[in-house]
Amino acid sequence: MGLFITIEGGEGSGKSTLIQSLAKRFNEEGTPCIVTREPGGTLLGDKVRSLLLEASDHKISPRAEVLLFLASRAEHIEQVIKPALQKDKVVLCDRFIDSTAAYQGYARGLGMDKMRTLSLFASDNLQPDITLYLDIDPKSGLERARNVVKEELQDRFEAEELAFHDKVRRGFLTLADQNSDRIHVLDASLPAETVLENALKVVHGFQTVG
Repeated sequence: MGLFITIEGGEGSGKSTLIQSLAKRFNEEGTPCIVTREPGGTLLGDKVRSLLLEASDHKISPRAEVLLFLASRAEHIEQVIKPALQKDKVVLCDRFIDSTAAYQGYARGLGMDKMRTLSLFASDNLQPDITLYLDIDPKSGLERARNVVKEELQDRFEAEELAFHDKVRRGFLTLADQNSDRIHVLDASLPAETVLENALKVVHGFQTVG
């Protein structure tokens, strides 16, 4: 089997930058690697992504929101992630089960344990080998995110109040405390090059032990 790495974090934490840098490093090392994301990665997932992230006046209830995420995940697992792992590839995934627990379970109030149970069903019990959580003050992260795109192009989650993003961060940190063997907290306020090197230390440490 390959290596399944998920990258988690709040808005503007630098997930995309880290994923691209990790993929480049793996490719330089001659390690087969794919980059994917949630929601997305499949035709169904991309359609769900548009529904979930498009900022509009149409409100989606928390339960409907999570079920859409889970439908995308189930398809993603079967069509993309499992086949890549079976070919001994490294899978770098932008968000996975921990985002569901932090955003819908903690911040939306649906319950973290319940979200974990549902997520494991959707993922056919597949869990990441390594999760890199990029931790940043939500206010700073939102400022970063809003500097990347114009305000009118914000997605539904970026448009949430700061209090919501504070809850998301608390959710992630709670998960990190509960799963310290898998979830590694990286300081996302550091320069991108430093974040990359810290991430590679975690990955290489896991590969050495494995």
